[in-house]
Amino acid sequence: MPEGGARVDAPFVANVWKVEVAVGDVVEEGQTLVALEAMKMETYVAAPSAGVVTAVPASPGAQVAPGDALVVLGRAS
Repeated sequence: MPEGGARVDAPFVANVWKVEVAVGDVVEEGQTLVALEAMKMETYVAAPSAGVVTAVPASPGAQVAPGDALVVLGRAS
């Protein structure tokens, strides 16, 4: 992970419903990164800080467990 960056992990077991960012995107704190679906409820995972998306391990339709990386952010320039 880049220095000063953040890894955004899945908070619980869920299916990735939608990924709203791509590598290279600049995001703001609080911006939605990924939508998860669990037990027919949607949960939106937001950026904990501003930054640049450096990796998107999550893909639509994938099942994730707590602690699985969804998005990796690097420090914004």
